[in-house]
Amino acid sequence: MKWQHVAENWSAFYEAIIDRWPDLDEADLDEIDGDQRAFLKLISTTESVEMEEAKAELREWLMGEIPADVVMDEMHDNRSIMNSAKYVPEGEDEYDDDARFGDDDETDGD
Repeated sequence: MKWQHVAENWSAFYEAIIDRWPDLDEADLDEIDGDQRAFLKLISTTESVEMEEAKAELREWLMGEIPADVVMDEMHDNRSIMNSAKYVPEGEDEYDDDARFGDDDETDGD
């Protein structure tokens, strides 16, 4: 993931951030509001590490997957729908209900 994803969905990342850096709290994260420099400084101060080590920790964390609750965020979902437009045949709307494709009436056999 990229920092841009984190900054754009800052509060959605709180749980993942606190899982990785349990000494941080939501009040501190609220103040930072997605500012990467402020976040690095907070990690450095809270974890008692040099800034370079904080940067390395952040780079390692960013190599992980985007948390599911962020992926399911409405803003992310809408962006995914808009990006899917290139796969939708001309004349169809990517926001249309898929019921007309016939699969909504099928039962799972449960």
